[in-house]
Amino acid sequence: MASKPISVIVIGAGAFGGWSALQLVQRGAKVTLLDAWGPGNSRASSGGETRTIRATYGPAHVLYTKMVVRALQLWREYEQRWNLKLFFRSGALRMAGSDDSYERAALPVLQEAGVRFEKLSTAECAARWPQINFDGVPWSVYEPDSGFLAARRGCEAVLNAFLKEGGQYLEAQATPGAMVSNRMNGVSSSSGDILKADHYVFAPGPWLGKVFPFLAPHITPTRQEVFFFGTPPGDLRFAEEHLPTWIDGGKSPFFGVPGNHWRGFKIADDTRGPVIDPSTLERRISEEKLAAARNYMRMRFPAMTDAPLLESRVCQYENSTDHNFILDRHPEAENLWIVGGGSGHGFKHGPSMGEIVADAVLGRNAPPTEMRLERLLRTNAK
Repeated sequence: MASKPISVIVIGAGAFGGWSALQLVQRGAKVTLLDAWGPGNSRASSGGETRTIRATYGPAHVLYTKMVVRALQLWREYEQRWNLKLFFRSGALRMAGSDDSYERAALPVLQEAGVRFEKLSTAECAARWPQINFDGVPWSVYEPDSGFLAARRGCEAVLNAFLKEGGQYLEAQATPGAMVSNRMNGVSSSSGDILKADHYVFAPGPWLGKVFPFLAPHITPTRQEVFFFGTPPGDLRFAEEHLPTWIDGGKSPFFGVPGNHWRGFKIADDTRGPVIDPSTLERRISEEKLAAARNYMRMRFPAMTDAPLLESRVCQYENSTDHNFILDRHPEAENLWIVGGGSGHGFKHGPSMGEIVADAVLGRNAPPTEMRLERLLRTNAK
């Protein structure tokens, strides 16, 4: 007689929750996925047009470099399986600043992880990408096999695959139920239903601190602004075929993505903005940030000096305080798993994070120590 499949309820259909639900159902679990507004919605941190995928991290993040290698493999496998373009191989460029310790520390990690990269001088960069002004950039790291991902499209694709695998999706808000004898006894949905399963995975993104208040000091959603500028007509210098994604590692907080499905030249400020409520935030750009983006383009991309603003987006980050992801059991419920702390570097890791979550929930592998709650709870106790 066949054993009854393990049942799992996953809350949140973003990069972490959606991929976790898909990986769980592919491993034979009976999975229900819930999201208050839908995968990749305008309030979610996994929404919007594009996200970069790159492996250049500093010395403290060997784990994430290796996760990117696995994630990129999975992104490419799944887009072929689904016959849907999700990964754009533009290459990824990180420009070093006067303090290049981050970039120098990343090189041996890239080599260990098997990531192809080039260390390019200022002259080499200028010759390869003359549309960029490399003043103040002593050298750069270039990953030819990296690039960017379709964000909202990717979230939808994961949901569609999840449904084809037999998963159930409900658009509803979910609230944790009572915790008794070290177990959570169901979740309450906004429709008034009580849903029960063997295991629960909460991956609510920027709402994590609201759902679990003990995490509020460690997961703080901050306001971020993204701009899409119009390129000169017929000018392909700023398309993904001729320009990599880029991060300015010097004094500038900006990064960008070329092409973007013909939506324009994407530029975003990586500086953490003010704390916000992702549910109620009115997402209007600020003139201050727009002016800063224009000033940066004038300096680094001179041909874009007078470019018109085509679109804009106000989103959020919800990094953990130490920038490590969270994957661990709730301290008071062994059947309740907490997943989060991903934005703004988590989207690219979705497929590999989904594997790690599924293995943890099903008892196949313990989560990485870097993701465990103990590191955060220790600071609460001080």
